[in-house]
Amino acid sequence: MMRSRKKSARRSQGPATLISQGSQVEGKLICESDLRIDGQFQGDIESTGEVTIGELAVARSNITAKEVFIAGKVYGDVAAEERLTITRTGQMYGDVVASSLIIMEGGVLNGASRMEHQASSGNSGTASDARHLPQPEAG
Repeated sequence: MMRSRKKSARRSQGPATLISQGSQVEGKLICESDLRIDGQFQGDIESTGEVTIGELAVARSNITAKEVFIAGKVYGDVAAEERLTITRTGQMYGDVVASSLIIMEGGVLNGASRMEHQASSGNSGTASDARHLPQPEAG
């Protein structure tokens, strides 16, 4: 049942955008669907969906998206609303801001990372939650 919900949610975003292997594209890319790059891209990427950089792909880009999966090479900064995943073949040279960061064994992140939770995730009350934690007793 969970699987059908994911498919219907993804279907509502429309078909994925693909930059195929052997293609070279420059410019600013703004899309409301998922994006997969298997070729070369240079420029900024903004997506409300998932961005996947394939194993043979090279992106010289600043990427802003809901989720980002890197299996190729990215030279630039990534801001992932939810999660950034760097696979065993992935290489990223730039800074990261994400709610969740996964680097698989063999994956490379050469840059700074900062974890930020979404405001809608319900974790906005962390300071007040800390007041309710048991405190160690002095003495």
